[in-house]
Amino acid sequence: MRFLPCFLFLLLASCGPAPENVTDANAPLIDSATIDRHLAELASDRYGGRLPFSEGETLTLDYLETELQALGLSPGNGKGYRQEVPMIEIIGTSAETIEIKAKGKNLLWKLGADYMTYSDKAQEENIVTQSDMIFAGFGIVAPEYGWNDYEGLDVKGKTVVVMVNDPGYYTEDTTLFKGKEMTYYGRWDYKYAEAARQGAAACLIIHEKGAAGYPWFVVESSWSGTRLTLEEDGSPKLDLAGWITLDAARKLFATTRPDVTGWFGLATKPGFTAIPLNTQLNTWAKNELRRDKSNNIIATLPGATRPEEYIVYTAHWDHIGVGPAVNGDSIYNGALDNASGTSQLLAIAEAYTKLPEPPARTVVFLFVTAEEQGLWGSDYYVRNPIFPLAKTVANINIDGINPIGPAKDLTITGLGHSEMDDLAETEAKAQGRYVQADPEPEKGYFYRSDHFNFAKAGIPVLYATGGYEHATLGRDYAKGKQDEFVATRYHQPSDQYAPGDWPLGGAVQDGELLFKLGLGLANGEGWPKWDRGSEFYRER
Repeated sequence: MRFLPCFLFLLLASCGPAPENVTDANAPLIDSATIDRHLAELASDRYGGRLPFSEGETLTLDYLETELQALGLSPGNGKGYRQEVPMIEIIGTSAETIEIKAKGKNLLWKLGADYMTYSDKAQEENIVTQSDMIFAGFGIVAPEYGWNDYEGLDVKGKTVVVMVNDPGYYTEDTTLFKGKEMTYYGRWDYKYAEAARQGAAACLIIHEKGAAGYPWFVVESSWSGTRLTLEEDGSPKLDLAGWITLDAARKLFATTRPDVTGWFGLATKPGFTAIPLNTQLNTWAKNELRRDKSNNIIATLPGATRPEEYIVYTAHWDHIGVGPAVNGDSIYNGALDNASGTSQLLAIAEAYTKLPEPPARTVVFLFVTAEEQGLWGSDYYVRNPIFPLAKTVANINIDGINPIGPAKDLTITGLGHSEMDDLAETEAKAQGRYVQADPEPEKGYFYRSDHFNFAKAGIPVLYATGGYEHATLGRDYAKGKQDEFVATRYHQPSDQYAPGDWPLGGAVQDGELLFKLGLGLANGEGWPKWDRGSEFYRER
């Protein structure tokens, strides 16, 4: 999700009867009380952090079904609202230490402090033994950029150590990949997948806060304990995947290859040649496996005249459950991430039900599971669509609302991919706002939420919210709140709701924009086109 500050808010009493249909064009479309009510419920301790396969999932699914049914929205999967998502729950245990042996000097890495490792292989024991370690630069194979870190390199059974992000981030060369903006090649999931395709036994990514887009403690909380993955799809998997700290990487290089200097600079040069590290990795990861099914929730407002064409809204309902206690609190409530987006989407769905008549096209409200574990719920939906992808006009994704109040900006993550940007700009101007690109493109937010799976399938997407310039308090205020959230609340128990401090004017402002944009598409006949410069470009 895009990181925004986690505020607190005033709990409201249960809502009253649904308002009458909207006939006044100036009437509020999105009800802040609706967002308030849903957010107070879903982010409460009762839901235990909404981890799939937990009691929190059962409560969440029941709540969403009840609310959608009360709105009069149709079940999205035949007679029911649920789409089963077959998954594997993996409770992983990794070696507490790893010894790196080199001539004359050895290193001892400690789990958590120096590295985090795990295995997504659906087997109970995954052992990496006497695996030659090699520094493979960025671990990228990108023909369109003339880049291949694996060219002429045999890594079968070996351990590759790679850098996070793209070469352009480190050089600030705008002609190298996309310069400062992260591409999919910079993402950790791409690097693991590519290493597995190359036959590697293990892949360790070097963490650097700026390049990764989050601090080390996020790696610790997100890559420990229970993990979820889809049932095996036949794609190759590593025996072991993981991260090492920047300090651990520097000590590794200095210990194993003191004859080499300027490692990161070398890796940013076209034609870089991988560097053997003259040591071997010996470690393991053990898994307890449980096969079960999580669920996406799907509701629809059937179209009046072209019901076979679809506008799909998405928000993920899950978070990461119960984890290590911080200041005595072990429930990772995920208020902003993403009880807030789920609540905003429920408010948007409510607004659609207030229309005097349904739009021409069908509007789909899709609440997906397991986003935090790898975008699995949306991945499964795109692989097993309830509604044909060829008839899906667009996807509008919500992952975290603007909690700081009305904004002057509408920030589009992934600006420049499709005509969805133009539609959003039209709605933003009507609100007296301006559109801007994500000011932190190096963090790769476009690849970190559920719209990404729709984009990969060729469906134009929009992932946008305000909050980078507060309407009255300005940019510095907004930036301070964002930084505070990333530093202290993201994927922490402190991402929670409490009375008092969360103004919802920005959430209402964005909700109305996303509602109107979707309604325009639902009543229109056009199909948004991809920009030819997008890596997801397809003719529609």
